[in-house]
Amino acid sequence: MKYTVQQLADVNPVLCKQLREYCYDLNGCCQEVHRTLGPFLNEYMYQEALAILFTEREIPYQKEYYFTVSFHGHTLQHKHYADFLCKGGVIIECKAVDALGTAQRQQLWNYMRLTKVPIGLLVNFAPVMDQCEHYYLDTDTGNMYLF
Repeated sequence: MKYTVQQLADVNPVLCKQLREYCYDLNGCCQEVHRTLGPFLNEYMYQEALAILFTEREIPYQKEYYFTVSFHGHTLQHKHYADFLCKGGVIIECKAVDALGTAQRQQLWNYMRLTKVPIGLLVNFAPVMDQCEHYYLDTDTGNMYLF
């Protein structure tokens, strides 16, 4: 499935502000991990550091969030994992690549669509300046928004 992504601030500025506030602590954790560890490490090191911060800050999370996928009434046997499910409604997908691209975005968007988790953060720790993209999936319409 290919998404056309719109700016949430253009469509619903109030919701955009609420989502930014809701993700503020998660962004802070990602920034602290990047600032402390620096760029160019393995993504698993960043994931481990994030889990430590989430625990220290008492942010509810599941590392390697397992979900199933159904097809024609059958559950596919392949195990699917998102890096984190935080606060019960935010998927965080961690990357350590030169730059975020279509493949990384599509992976997060598919996870959001398949799990019906409406908020997704795509975090790239590899560059000197960390990259974090925030997405909102309107599960009623299927529209994807950047916020």
